[in-house]
Amino acid sequence: MGTFAVHALCDGVGTFFEPLSSAFPGAGVTDLASAVEFDPVAFPSDGGWRLHFHAFLICPREGGAILVDAGIGDANAPAADWAPAPGRMPENLTSSGVAPSDVDTVLLTHLHSDHVGWSVVDGRPFFPNARYVVPRADHDAVEKLNPRVRDEILAPLAATGQLDLIEGKVRLGPGVTTVPTPGHTPGHTSAVLESGDDAVVFSGDVVLNALQLVAPQVAYSLDDDPEAARAARLALLDEARSRGAWLATSHLTDPFVRSRIL
Repeated sequence: MGTFAVHALCDGVGTFFEPLSSAFPGAGVTDLASAVEFDPVAFPSDGGWRLHFHAFLICPREGGAILVDAGIGDANAPAADWAPAPGRMPENLTSSGVAPSDVDTVLLTHLHSDHVGWSVVDGRPFFPNARYVVPRADHDAVEKLNPRVRDEILAPLAATGQLDLIEGKVRLGPGVTTVPTPGHTPGHTSAVLESGDDAVVFSGDVVLNALQLVAPQVAYSLDDDPEAARAARLALLDEARSRGAWLATSHLTDPFVRSRIL
């Protein structure tokens, strides 16, 4: 896209631990039918919810790389008790022509375990030359979100001086800016990549399922603040629509969405 290459790195595919009906209790029959049409792979016949776990690699033409989210992690990562661990980040990076040492920035959109897993492996930062950008509000709420993430991810990053806590909009690099989208977690943060007239909006977990594209008002039962999450989703989708942007999604089957919905 313009002067950037954007790679979707699928770290794994698995079925969520709650049925779709309890994860999105406000979804109507028409909403569900439209969502199934949009992303049929995500809706198995048993009433479950099949997730893809995407991270995104932004590669500027002049070199370096920005990683948006760090996936599930290895077999010992905090997400291993529910997500399809181990993930495939190392081989995905190799196939993209990028080594962990090439990544200069890692944005963790929020501190849920399936978005931070490859940040630290065996007690050491997996991306040795990167600053790890973390929303301060999530950092401050990590005890509630997941104490293992505090101990196994944040503490090692702080010890090496690689932890960078942010608030509000922050420029991560040329063309890449964070967008506060709280609600799913207290500090949930999305990002926008701009190159000329083109844009990619990295939604994190603002949009978790196609239901929230066809019916953006539908809340997710595990959002920290459903009303704030709804407002953030509507605003981010409006921004994507106004820009004619691609939406880079964390858990839909297709990582990149640009359609009549947007």
